[in-house]
Amino acid sequence: MSPSIAARDLMRDAWPIHRYGKLDNIFYHAVRFISPCVTKDFTQRRARSIWEGNARRIDSEEMDALRAALVEEAHREQRELTARLASLDEKIAAFEAAAHREALARPFSEMGR
Repeated sequence: MSPSIAARDLMRDAWPIHRYGKLDNIFYHAVRFISPCVTKDFTQRRARSIWEGNARRIDSEEMDALRAALVEEAHREQRELTARLASLDEKIAAFEAAAHREALARPFSEMGR
């Protein structure tokens, strides 16, 4: 696999379009993340060329920054999934508690008949 295609795949995985909504947002966030990691000027135009796989060359600094961005995205997704699972656990526990209270209340209400 060529370095430009590998960089394209890393960038698409690190900044998924479903999270950012549109490409301009992706390029903005990519520039904000990558710029401090590289010595050269990293622009939105450069981000677009990597995203499209048209970059003629990929510097090692850029590849390192893209890998770091992918790790950050994985951590973000893990935090979101953990929070989602905790929320679902709370909902299930509340449902089970309500069902248990309802089951306990039934025999007492039937005794009064």
